[in-house]
Amino acid sequence: MINCEEAARKLYEYLDRQLTDAEAAEVREHLERCPPCLDYYRFEEGVLTRVGQVCREVQVPSALVERVRKMCAESQSRS
Repeated sequence: MINCEEAARKLYEYLDRQLTDAEAAEVREHLERCPPCLDYYRFEEGVLTRVGQVCREVQVPSALVERVRKMCAESQSRS
């Protein structure tokens, strides 16, 4: 089982669903048995949810969208 420090290190990857199934299960098990970490998870999940809601409400300039797409494409081509 993982400890609080390890759970905190993996929390954002857990929220973003970027962990392996086994790692996600470890974090989930830790959250189920550790109320302080569960509180921290719920807070961070709430922040991400609210940021996502606000971002969907904002009209992004098309020039910015195009710049970001271009940067992503350039980054992927270098990998």
